[in-house]
Amino acid sequence: MNLLHHSVFLKHDTGMHPENMRRLQMFDDLPEAPLTDGTPYLELVHTHRYIEKVKEACRLSAHLDADTVTSPGSFEAAVYAVGATVAAAESGDFALVRPPGHHAYPNMASGFCLFNNVAIAAAKLRAEGKRVLILDFDGHLGDGTSEIFYDDDQVMYWSIHQYPAFPGHGFVDEIGEGKGKGFTVNVPLPPGAADDIFLDAVNRFLPIAELFKPDVVAISAGFDAHQYDLLLQLNVSATGFYKIGQILAANFPTRFATLEGGYNLEWLRNSVYNFQAGINGRPIVHPEPETSSSLRVWEEYEIRANMAMSHLSKFWTF
Repeated sequence: MNLLHHSVFLKHDTGMHPENMRRLQMFDDLPEAPLTDGTPYLELVHTHRYIEKVKEACRLSAHLDADTVTSPGSFEAAVYAVGATVAAAESGDFALVRPPGHHAYPNMASGFCLFNNVAIAAAKLRAEGKRVLILDFDGHLGDGTSEIFYDDDQVMYWSIHQYPAFPGHGFVDEIGEGKGKGFTVNVPLPPGAADDIFLDAVNRFLPIAELFKPDVVAISAGFDAHQYDLLLQLNVSATGFYKIGQILAANFPTRFATLEGGYNLEWLRNSVYNFQAGINGRPIVHPEPETSSSLRVWEEYEIRANMAMSHLSKFWTF
C-alpha cells in the first residue's frame, strides 16, 4: 500500500483551522502521485444542487457550516481528493488527501468535509457489483458515510469511535434500516479508551466483517484517536495503529484507504507511517509505548460491546 500524495491538496486553505494544510506538509518527502479528477464521480453520492453549492462557496471563500471553511482552491482540492480515493481503490493504495470526507452527506457539508471521498469510491465499487466493507477507525463517527449506506446490504459500514463526541450519535442500536438492517456496526468507545480496548474492538467485531465476505475493504483511516490528539479523549498509541494495519493485512487481501482526521501534526505523520508499515508487513517505523485503559473504562466498554453484539446477533454470529 503506497501513499498517494499531491500538493494540490494544499490549495484547500483553511488558515489556522485544526484541519489545515500543515497536516499534509508533514509528508513533503513523498513523491507526487498522478492526479485523477473526481468530478465525474461526485453524483454517485452527492446531489447536483449540492455540488454547485460547494463550488460557489469555494469561489467566495464562504463557510459551508460553522466548522467547515473553504477557499478559492478548495473545490479543486476536494474533487482531486475524490479522484485520489477512487484511484486508491483501483490500486490498493492509501489516498493521503484533504479535505477529509466521512462527515459529508449527499446534500450537506459537515465536520470539515466537503465531499465524501470513501463513500464515492465505495459507491463506484458497488455499482460494479462489488460487496464493500467500510472500516472507519477515525475517532469520530463518519455520520455522512453511515447515512449514505444505512439501508444498503451490499455496503457494510463498521465504525469504531469515541462516544459521546461529535457528531453526537453512533450508538450500539444504530444498526441500519430496511434491507440494510444489521449492516451498520457501531462500536462506541468511552473516553479514555486506549490500545487494549481499541484493538479489542477490532478483533471482537471482526467475525461480522468476515461473514459479510467483502470483495473490497475501504478504510476511512483517521488518526485522531491518538493519545495526543487535540479533538478527542482517546488514548491510542502510534503502535496501536501499526497493529490495526497488521490485523487488516492478515484478514483482507483487497483493501485501500483514504485519510480522514488526525490533528496532532507529528503524531499524525508517525501514525500514518506505522499503519502503512503494518499493512505492508514491514517493521514498525515509529514505535511508541502501548497504552492501557483503566478498569472503569473497561467496564463501560464491556457493557457497550455486549449491547452492540446483542443488537447484531439477530443478523450475525460471533
